Amino acid sequence: VSWLLLLGVVGGVVGAGLATGFVKGTDNSFTIPGTEAQEGIELLDRTFPQASGTSAQLVIVAPDGDRVDDEPVSGIIADAIDDLDGIDGVIAVTDPFDEMVDGLVSEDGQAAIIRLQFDGQSTDVSDATKDELTGVAADTRAAMPEGSQVAMGGDLFSTSVPAITITEAVGVLIALFVLIVTFRSIAVAWFPLASALIGVGLSIVLIFLASAFTSISSTTPMLALMLGLAVGIDYALFIVARHQDQVRSGVDPEESAARATGTAGSAVVFAGVTVLIALIGLGFAGIPFLTTMGIAAAVAVAVAVIVSLTLTPALLGFAKGKVMGRPRRERRSRKGTARAAGTTADDATASTPTPTARRKGFAERWVTMVTRHPVVTTLAVVVGLGLVAIPSASLHLALPNAGVQPKESEARQAFDLTATHFGPGSNGPLIMAGTIVTSTDPLGLMDDLKAEIEQFPGVKEVALATPNETADTGLIQIVPETAPDDPATADLVRELRAAHDRLLDEYGVDLKVTGFTAVGIDISDRLGAALLPFGIFVVGLSLVLLMIVFRSIWVPVKAAVGYLLSVTAAFGVVAAVFEWGWFADLL
Repeated sequence: VSWLLLLGVVGGVVGAGLATGFVKGTDNSFTIPGTEAQEGIELLDRTFPQASGTSAQLVIVAPDGDRVDDEPVSGIIADAIDDLDGIDGVIAVTDPFDEMVDGLVSEDGQAAIIRLQFDGQSTDVSDATKDELTGVAADTRAAMPEGSQVAMGGDLFSTSVPAITITEAVGVLIALFVLIVTFRSIAVAWFPLASALIGVGLSIVLIFLASAFTSISSTTPMLALMLGLAVGIDYALFIVARHQDQVRSGVDPEESAARATGTAGSAVVFAGVTVLIALIGLGFAGIPFLTTMGIAAAVAVAVAVIVSLTLTPALLGFAKGKVMGRPRRERRSRKGTARAAGTTADDATASTPTPTARRKGFAERWVTMVTRHPVVTTLAVVVGLGLVAIPSASLHLALPNAGVQPKESEARQAFDLTATHFGPGSNGPLIMAGTIVTSTDPLGLMDDLKAEIEQFPGVKEVALATPNETADTGLIQIVPETAPDDPATADLVRELRAAHDRLLDEYGVDLKVTGFTAVGIDISDRLGAALLPFGIFVVGLSLVLLMIVFRSIWVPVKAAVGYLLSVTAAFGVVAAVFEWGWFADLL
């Protein structure tokens, strides 16, 4: 049976690998149905396509004391504009010295931004195009006088696609080392790891096969890989550890494998189901790509459970009785050792031998202490977790941007240069778009709207206010005073949207706030609003499941309270590090 099962798993992996010829690959584009930002993007796609795609910007900083509008810097900028205009996929290059555009030359004249617009989202821009862009940046950097700074960045380079690196391989080796120490056997240590790797392989293949029918982001396989590997090792570890203990106790290996699967296997099933509940609950956010990630990760966990209950016992069948591992040396208490050392041969024959006292290990002593003082332990844990959870009240949600990339990356350098010379809001401009087809004076209407929007608190400037070529849609580009992930920027977006009805009555334009920054704010708001129903769904179903398992009310309630405390404490740690800056320098 073990051979047949193993051959079946190998055949399944090979067959799934052959089927990967039908996959379409990952797609990092996403939509957020029902949000104003998404409606604005769709409006621009229909009527203002040259402004609906992703953007990039080349930041050029002259040496100290020089200006970008003086030679030779101005000539170098003109050459860079010509080079960028000829790159495939670039549909518009904005000259920083264009009189129709504001905000692309710093107030002191030392820095300038060449803004690029693309046809399509960031996922539609090829790697070859990105290489050409960075090549132009490198040529411009080489041509600039000494002391200058040049960097290519913007929305196109704001996020990096995750990939498997040497870090994952190191993690697997560390896991193998821990398993060897745990089981005291190299052969046995491979069983959980082999089960996890095979399960992850099957999951990744299934996820890529699903890309033939739906969009799968590049983050989805990475999430499935990490979760599948973690729970795969964990679940197989339950069964192998139980099996090893039973064999050491004298149970027949074949009977022990069956008994371990029947006992520890039930724990694996229920543990897997609780994780599935949490992952499927991601659908409460109403964000399609996040729902897809949750389902894909749930598939990886389900496969890990199935592989642990089928392949792991088969591997144990191959091992037979060779799972005992290296025997542990018996430890004796000092008192027992001294008594044994002081006993003579005559004493040994004359007296009845007494068993040597066993010295308790740290874990056993710890559990004994905790169970002996349950009230004190419970209060200490609850108060401790409560204190750790305090920073979670200041936790703010936001999508990652170039500001969180490594400092040595060019996108991060462009982000920092833009914030230094143009203000933090220049890294996340907002866009307002609306239909102006009923207007008899489109240019005058856009000027009036520009003056109106500039009066809002938090608006640094309106960089652009213009109708499209057919004069049926107007576009306003707003530069906030604050950074894209600053809560004040989110407040500005809400204030602009709150003024929708008033602007509609006064100017007859149905304006929608959109753009990359607005999309991120809408996603954060969706996630924040989904936390409560998500928590109710996960905790509620987990309570029901635990009641079925333990046939008790108090055990599930205590487990739910512990879960909530641990999650809140985890949020507190995240906020303390990334919001308050505690120990951030160590990362």
